Amino acid sequence: MALSATIYVFTVRLADADRNVHETLELRMARHPSETEEFLLTRLLAYCLEYAQGIAFSKGLSDTDEPAVCIRDLTGTLLAWIDIGAPEAARLHKASKAARRVAVYAHRDVQPWLDRLAGERIHRAADIAINVVDRELLEALVKRLERRMDFDLSVSDRTLYVSLGAETLTGSIRVRSLVA
Repeated sequence: MALSATIYVFTVRLADADRNVHETLELRMARHPSETEEFLLTRLLAYCLEYAQGIAFSKGLSDTDEPAVCIRDLTGTLLAWIDIGAPEAARLHKASKAARRVAVYAHRDVQPWLDRLAGERIHRAADIAINVVDRELLEALVKRLERRMDFDLSVSDRTLYVSLGAETLTGSIRVRSLVA
């Protein structure tokens, strides 16, 4: 018998001072049985940090031709391809040709992945934004993960402040590059 996805419902009050974005996001996210909690939360944070008109989650892990998160304009043109984890060089090459902007949000150590990609043919590799989510912040969020969550997310100078009731968790987003 196949396992089914678990649905999570998040209410996020986003205050991103870096981009002057202030929104309340009501998000329903399906967590595939093969998806780790860290991956799910990184996907959630990527959505919040990239939030713009036209943003959407993909259909899921089964749709390998689509990014985890994308931004399209009103005509359906792909503006941003946002991936999670450590995508292969061919996927990044395809993404960079398909969208004006490509970003990757990583939830693990990226150095082995960056070493593996060194010298690979990736279209506009220098323009791909590599964002590494603070491991301690992710671990703290995993410990508090519930099927329904309501929290405030404030962003200032690439530092994240996640307020869950009276508790505030803090972590940063480190920016790396595919090009040394």
